[in-house]
Amino acid sequence: MSPGTRTPLIAGNWKMYKTVAEAEEFIQALLPRVSTADGVDVAICPPYLCLPAMLDSTRGSRVEVYAQNMHYAEAGAFTGEVSAQMLLEVGVHGVLLGHSERREYFGESDRALQLKVPVALDAGLRPILCVGETEEERERGDTERKLRHQVQEDLAKVPVDRLGDVVIAYEPIWAIGTGQVATPDQAQEAIAFVRALVADRSREEAERTRVLYGGSVKPENASELMALPDVDGALVGGASLDAESFAAIVAAAR
Repeated sequence: MSPGTRTPLIAGNWKMYKTVAEAEEFIQALLPRVSTADGVDVAICPPYLCLPAMLDSTRGSRVEVYAQNMHYAEAGAFTGEVSAQMLLEVGVHGVLLGHSERREYFGESDRALQLKVPVALDAGLRPILCVGETEEERERGDTERKLRHQVQEDLAKVPVDRLGDVVIAYEPIWAIGTGQVATPDQAQEAIAFVRALVADRSREEAERTRVLYGGSVKPENASELMALPDVDGALVGGASLDAESFAAIVAAAR
């Protein structure tokens, strides 16, 4: 499968921004701007409380709605968590897993992700698994070691024939919200390495795997990043909170 046969995905991670009212205002501005974006998958990852409203407002459009996290258990004494079944009931299409902020601030472990990724797949949710190194790790020359650990651990329980259904987002942690962006060479090198890690288990599935770049993606740098041979889209943070900016990044992926 050539890169040209992988449909690019532009996903907007809203983090803890937007009330339901603000989300409604945003989506009404976004939908007409992306209605003709053929050949690109578009997703938004709003806070939990906005999910039902966003699913209602995007019904029949090309925009999919993903959650920002989920628990691996079907139910249980896990205060503050939601399950795959709860997300499915409201109609969610996919789920972001292992974002660096979840790992750093909320103790998300590779052990937990190893359980979450197959649960999401079994439920019919499309997982976007986030991986990436810190500035210290990059400076020490540990980028590949960190990526190898995350990709191998987090996908360990995914059956080989389902590997290509997991979207992987490479987010250098030093570039998230800092305005710093990996150079095209750094982004391509890391993303090609992520694909090679999947290929260690299945070359065929690695060709099917979409690998996104994340980390201060903006309309100004999106075209250059999207043009890289192994980059299959973007996980967008701050720029996804503005309909015009987000639509411009979607347009760059066409």
